Amino acid sequence: MQASHVSTPIKSNVSTIFVAIELSQRSWLVTMHCPDKDKISHHKLEGGDHVGLLTLIERMRERAARTLGAVPAVVSCYEAGYDGFWLHRLLMAAGITNHVFDPASIAVDQRARRVKTDRIDGEKMLRTLMAYLRGEPRVVRIVRVPTPEQEDARRASRERGRLTKEQTAHTTRIKALLRLLGMAVGNPRRHDWLTWLVKQRDWQGQAVPPQIMAEIKREHARLMLVREQLDALAQAPADLTSAAAQMAQRSELLLRLKSLGPAFTTTLTNEVFYKDFRNRREVASYFGLTPSPWQSGGIDRDQGISKAGNPRARCAAIEMAWLWLRHQPDSKLTQEYRRRTLNASKRIKRVAIVALARKLIVALWHYLTTGLVPEGAMLKTAEV
Repeated sequence: MQASHVSTPIKSNVSTIFVAIELSQRSWLVTMHCPDKDKISHHKLEGGDHVGLLTLIERMRERAARTLGAVPAVVSCYEAGYDGFWLHRLLMAAGITNHVFDPASIAVDQRARRVKTDRIDGEKMLRTLMAYLRGEPRVVRIVRVPTPEQEDARRASRERGRLTKEQTAHTTRIKALLRLLGMAVGNPRRHDWLTWLVKQRDWQGQAVPPQIMAEIKREHARLMLVREQLDALAQAPADLTSAAAQMAQRSELLLRLKSLGPAFTTTLTNEVFYKDFRNRREVASYFGLTPSPWQSGGIDRDQGISKAGNPRARCAAIEMAWLWLRHQPDSKLTQEYRRRTLNASKRIKRVAIVALARKLIVALWHYLTTGLVPEGAMLKTAEV
């Protein structure tokens, strides 16, 4: 028998209004449960209409107050996504307790063709919010919202990452065009590279054809623009806000360790170590480096790491682990990796490097919070 999707009443706290907001660019669907009427109501607003949202909530609050004789509290939620955290800050400033949900943590129907509409999603989110407030464990994961200063401070590292990818793409495209002719590539990132290219000849003694040369010039112009923006980012003055100062202090601590450069330390600090983690499991989980076992009856296998954390931080952690092996040969983590991968296959080494990355980020977290240097790690010599 096929289950029907009929709205069912929710028994809730008699003094609380629950609000779930389904966000999209075109419209917002607000799903509410008020204590004066034991049923779910749906209200559609234009996308971004925060004034209409606050007006709707206030109207429902006044109606409930007239019935109950007391002004009820309001608790709201929405899923983290395109709109970021500005709505969370607006709701909190209006006296509304808001929670930002990790959308991947909300349970969904496991059927192959499940019914999905904004209305159903809004009711599911509302029930999840009420279950979370009842204290049900692991019903949903709540996103830790950074402060505006913390969120702004990490823009530079994220922009640098995007520009670096664009630089690689333009360089690769130029090299591919010249490989079609069998010609030398040189270094396209030099400003005088086009002057050098004009003098080059293919195996027949011919210069670069005019149409390919025109395309290469346009591609090179975009490459030079990206490089100028990267240089501008590197020379940008440091922000002096308290959040930026705290992250700069942690970056300086990481820079003292050999194998860590400015790009790595900035990325790790802005993306991860501005947070206050309670234990090492939270650190590894945020990186997405925790195991994902699959156990059912007699089946017991490992699916690898969860990859549920911050992808930028996870990529930096894996790359940092390889650098750690090269520049910290005497550390306990490096020696343990060498011992376990002695005469091992390439696959085993790739698995082991992930385990090393997990242990390394936990060790760096301990280093930043307690000052304890990872065992056997070398510090950079102070410049005189």
